[in-house]
Amino acid sequence: MRITRVLGAALLALGLAAGPAAADSSPSPGASADDGAPTRAGTSFRTATEIEQGERATADGSTGDYLYWSFPADTGQRPTVRATVKLPARHGPETWQLDVYDGLRRRQACQYGAQSRTAGADAGSVELACVLRTVRGWSEAWANDPLPGTYYIRLTVVDLAGADLGQPVGAEVRVGSKDIGGAAAVDGSLGKPLVPGIAVKSGEDKEDAKGAVLSSFGRDGWSSGWWSDRWVWTGIGGVLAALAGIGGYALTRGSGRPSRVPPGA
Repeated sequence: MRITRVLGAALLALGLAAGPAAADSSPSPGASADDGAPTRAGTSFRTATEIEQGERATADGSTGDYLYWSFPADTGQRPTVRATVKLPARHGPETWQLDVYDGLRRRQACQYGAQSRTAGADAGSVELACVLRTVRGWSEAWANDPLPGTYYIRLTVVDLAGADLGQPVGAEVRVGSKDIGGAAAVDGSLGKPLVPGIAVKSGEDKEDAKGAVLSSFGRDGWSSGWWSDRWVWTGIGGVLAALAGIGGYALTRGSGRPSRVPPGA
């Protein structure tokens, strides 16, 4: 009897010790793979999973879910968002759509790319892409220009057969950007990057809040100063205009005194 009680107490102690370990090993909503890449997506703007440019993010979901990610974009960058959805066996075609929103949750238009695509009933995957406009340093209040700050990705199915609703799917998202200058560069600067909650911060913690937002994405700051490539191109254009003027004057000036004028005149 005594041996049975000792064994029972020992098993109980082992169970209590293993309980927290099992709880700690379960993945959290923002779980990441061994390489640090996120393996889950958010279900709304507020719970969007943060990813970096150049980072590959994956997520498992169901047909009909809204999958959200967020990424930072700075002045002079032209972000490109690509998504691949792995589809299961289904009864009919499905149409998937990729939307990108800025920090004010305004839907941004794609310059080009397959933002919406229909996959046939026998297709194993569908690929989507959206190339945004170049991020500007400033914009008019009435404009919908892309500005530096946080951008949101939303991936969802918009048309499918009713029998396929709720089927498991796998999604992969990657964001890259190209630095654009020259004619796309815009002078000026934005007072605050378009990030969630930046407009409701009090004046006392303004600097701390901005620093926390910037450090959350692992960036040193937003490069939205007054200098841009347009200064260089403007200077080159001025030099070329001056050379053209000098060349034109040399061609039209002639060799000097006209031949029909007498020497003593």
